[in-house]
This record gives sequence, C-alpha cells and structure tokens, in this order.
Amino acid sequence: MSNADAIKKFVIDEFLPDVAPEDLAVDYDLLADGVIDSLGLLKLIAWVEDHFALSVHDTDLDPNNFRSVQAIDEFIDAARGQVAGS
Repeated sequence: MSNADAIKKFVIDEFLPDVAPEDLAVDYDLLADGVIDSLGLLKLIAWVEDHFALSVHDTDLDPNNFRSVQAIDEFIDAARGQVAGS
C-alpha cells in the first residue's frame, strides 16, 4: 500500500465513512471543506507520527502540510528526506 493509499484509508475511516476511496481525490482540500477540524487535525498528526514513525515538530504545523492527501504524502516524503539527510 502506498503512502497516499494509507493516508486516504485513514481519512476515510476517520472522517468520511460514506465515501469510497476512488471518490476522494488526492488534492481534495480537507481543511477548507470542513472534513477535518482542529481536533481532527491533531488526530491526523498523531496518526502520521505513529504510522510513519515521524516526529512532527512545531515548525511543521503549517495547515498546508495537512490540507490534502497529496500534501500529507509530500510532507511525509520531505520529513523522511530530512531524517535520511541528517
């Protein structure tokens, strides 16, 4: 399962139980469209940290990093690149 597929599954399981995976576009704005609120964002961040074994630092808490499945996937790739390059 790709990162994007895992992210999409989590978002659907937690926030959009009536949506089929093929109906959730990777660029769908989860924040602007009210799918994920501030508490949901904290839940999403905790899941990203746990599932992908990453630390999300205060400087990473830009909503744009968690706005869509694609943005989250790109954030994970960038965070892993920083760890690998450390």
